[in-house]
Amino acid sequence: MRIRKIYLVAALLALPSFLVMCTKPSAFSEDEYDPRLSGGAATVFDETSQAFGNMITGLSEYDQHIHDLGDNSVDQTFVTAPAPNNSGLGPIFNNVSCKSCHHNDGKGSPTTGTVTSSMLMRLSIPGTDEHGGPVAVPGFGLQLQDLAIFGKTPEGKVNISYVEEIFTYADQNIATLRKPTYTLTNTYLSLPSNVMVSPRMAPPFFGLGLLSLIPESTILSFADENDADGDGISGRPNYVYDAANKKMMLGRFGMKANTATILTQAAAAYQQDMGVTSRLFPQESSYGQTQLDALTDDPELPDTLLDAVDYYLLTLAVPARRNTTDAQVLQGEKLFAQVGCSGCHKPTMYTAVDVRYPTLSNQRIHPYTDLLLHDMGDGLADGRPDFNATGSEWKTPALWGVGLFEKTNGTPFYLHDGRARTLEEAILWHGGEAAKAKQQFVALAQTDRDNLIRFLKSL
Repeated sequence: MRIRKIYLVAALLALPSFLVMCTKPSAFSEDEYDPRLSGGAATVFDETSQAFGNMITGLSEYDQHIHDLGDNSVDQTFVTAPAPNNSGLGPIFNNVSCKSCHHNDGKGSPTTGTVTSSMLMRLSIPGTDEHGGPVAVPGFGLQLQDLAIFGKTPEGKVNISYVEEIFTYADQNIATLRKPTYTLTNTYLSLPSNVMVSPRMAPPFFGLGLLSLIPESTILSFADENDADGDGISGRPNYVYDAANKKMMLGRFGMKANTATILTQAAAAYQQDMGVTSRLFPQESSYGQTQLDALTDDPELPDTLLDAVDYYLLTLAVPARRNTTDAQVLQGEKLFAQVGCSGCHKPTMYTAVDVRYPTLSNQRIHPYTDLLLHDMGDGLADGRPDFNATGSEWKTPALWGVGLFEKTNGTPFYLHDGRARTLEEAILWHGGEAAKAKQQFVALAQTDRDNLIRFLKSL
C-alpha cells in the first residue's frame, strides 16, 4: 500500500469553502485572490513527480480510507482468471493496470503493444448506434485490444511511424513537427474496408471532480455553434449516453467529450483496456468473438472497488501554479489572451455548490478549457465521429498542470495522440477554429513566443 498522499493547503484556504458551501457562487475579491490556486481550495502545493496524485483537503477519516482504497486499486496489476486477487485480466486487453497507462496519475506516452503502453486505438464503422454513438466493428468492437492472455489471440497490432516536418517562422527560426501514420497489422480477422480509427493517449487523472461540478449552464454559455459573434470559434457541446445513469447527458470527459461521468469513464476503461468487467459493463470486451473465455465470473470487479476508484478520481487535487509573479510569465499570460488562445481555453470558471464535497464546492478554478467540441482542422482530424463530435472535432483539453508533464511523465507528450513533444509543437498543430490564434502566435517575435510558452509552463 502506498503511503497516503496528503498535502494540506493552508487552513485559511479550506475554511472559506466550508463557510460558503451552502451559498450561491459570488464574486471573488481580486485583492485577496491568489493566482496560484488553479483548483481553488482543491489546490495542492507540490511540484514533484507525484504532483498529480494528491488527495483534496477536507475529507473525513472514512472518506480518506475510501480514497486510499481507490488509490490502491488504480495501482493493482490484474492477472488471468481464476486468481484469488486481482482476477479477470483479458482475454484480450491493452494493459494490465491503470497506472501502467496513466503515469503518476498523469498522461501517458504514445506507445502501444506492451505493458508500458499508454495509447489505444478506437474503432468504428459509419453510422450510429441506438443511442447516437459510434457503431462497433463486427468481431472487434469499439477498441482494438493489442494484447491477449496465454492461449488467446490479440485483435491486432498498431504500428506508428513519423515523418518530420520543418516549420519556418518569418524570422527564420524553425520548429520540427512529427506527423504520425497509424497502421493496423496482424489482425486476427480482416477489418472492413470502411473501418474508422482514432488513436487516444491516456489523459491525466487529477481535477476531474472539479470539472464534474462545473454547471452545465456555464459550459453551454460558451457554446456558439453558428459563430454568432464572428470570432471564428464555434464550440458546441457533445451529448452522450451514460451507462451509469442510463440516459443522455452532457459529455465532459474523453478526448471528444464522449463520456459524461467519471464512473462510466472508469468502468469503460476497466472493460476495454484491461478486459475486466463490472456492474456497468458486465460483458467481456471479447463477447461474440472466438477469444471469449468460458468462465462465469462476470462481473469481475467488485462494486466496492469500482466505487472507490470513482471516488479516488473525484477527489484528486490540482497542482498549484508556479512563477506567477515572474515578469516574463505575466507577459506571456497577456499574450495568451491577445492571440486568442483564451477563446477556447477559458481561464476561469466556478464550480456548483455541492455540500458533499466542501473543497470542490463553490470554487473559483482555472482549468483553461470550455469542455466544448471544436473543429481543429485537417491536420488533427481522425475522421471518426463520436456522438455529436465530427471527425475533425476535439474537446478543448484542460491546461492546468501542463507545465508539470515533463516531471510527472519523464518525457512530455501533448495532443490527443502524443505527436507533439513540446508545447510549441502542440500550438503549431492547431488548425480549423484555432487557425487564427495559431497565426497570431506565429506572427509574434521570438521573445514573445518564448514568454507565452513560459506562461503555459507555469500552469
